[in-house]
Amino acid sequence: MLKNEKIFQNLKCYDTIIPVPISKKRLNERGYNQSYLISNEIAKKVGLCLERNCLIKTKNIIEQSKLNKEQREQNIQGVYKLKNKKRLDNKKIILFDDIYTTGSTVNECCKILKQAKTKEIAVFTLAKD
Repeated sequence: MLKNEKIFQNLKCYDTIIPVPISKKRLNERGYNQSYLISNEIAKKVGLCLERNCLIKTKNIIEQSKLNKEQREQNIQGVYKLKNKKRLDNKKIILFDDIYTTGSTVNECCKILKQAKTKEIAVFTLAKD
């Protein structure tokens, strides 16, 4: 993916990449956050700042993949919180999620990220389900 010059150049226009966070419980069960692992590699290769302590998941919820579109929208509401928002002031942000299905997760994350004084928020995913 990062060998594609067009993608690489588009990503370089941003300041910061933020992976969609997972709950502490899920992180302990799984042992990793795949969105963090992938976005960390992207950040290194492109030269972006990686912020993993600005957007946090405050609740453990039913897995989105087990729900329909309407249930996903309800399930994800109020799950994320913004911390250290000054670190995002005047930044062009990439929100990274590994899979885009209905958009409920990235929509909720973007809603929270807009509380910071960012210049722009883009969403980058690897797959669409």
